[in-house]
Amino acid sequence: MLLRPEQRTKLDDTNDTEFYAFPRFVTHVDEGFIDQLTQLYREKLQPNSRILDMMSSHVSHLPEEIEFAHVEGHGMNQEELARNPRFNHYFVQDLNQNPKLPLPDQEFDAVLNCVSVQYLQYPDAIFAEIHRILKPSGIVIISFSNRMFFQKAIAAWRDGTEASRVELVKRYFQSTPGFSPPEIISRPSSGLSFLQMLGIGGGDPFYAVISQRC
Repeated sequence: MLLRPEQRTKLDDTNDTEFYAFPRFVTHVDEGFIDQLTQLYREKLQPNSRILDMMSSHVSHLPEEIEFAHVEGHGMNQEELARNPRFNHYFVQDLNQNPKLPLPDQEFDAVLNCVSVQYLQYPDAIFAEIHRILKPSGIVIISFSNRMFFQKAIAAWRDGTEASRVELVKRYFQSTPGFSPPEIISRPSSGLSFLQMLGIGGGDPFYAVISQRC
């Protein structure tokens, strides 16, 4: 088992649909993080490819100069997704209630997840779904910092360190058959992480775990 039952728990165990019912038209990380993420997408994503932006919102941080064949959006708030100018189509779904993606096999060249992986209670099921919908050699980019809705992050994430969270996402890939050995980008914070989580102090740390469907 990838996570023990107690590691999947949240401080706020009310329905996630209620928590995300009202739109939040903000970015949850600083400009330095966003710039690094956009540059990573610029390096890793191919023009005219098909992208799934999972657990997204009103902005995807994709490079403006790159055109994609199709960008599918997924998230928890209809108003946020409707505001995102990069989406060709989107859908609302609580992955903690239903991890099965309503998408065809081998449909996408890339799956992206920005600062949201910490909320997945059943990452084993989700990463199996990501593998299913990816084309051969399709890429997955999971990016995160040290910020979160603390009450909605799972215990395995909430109680960990920045380094242990990187290892956790690596394990998500390693525990799912058919993914390549993960590539890690690690640019940790230089100050007190709790203060930085509140937006005080130095720039946000930047982490990305990248893998491909073999």
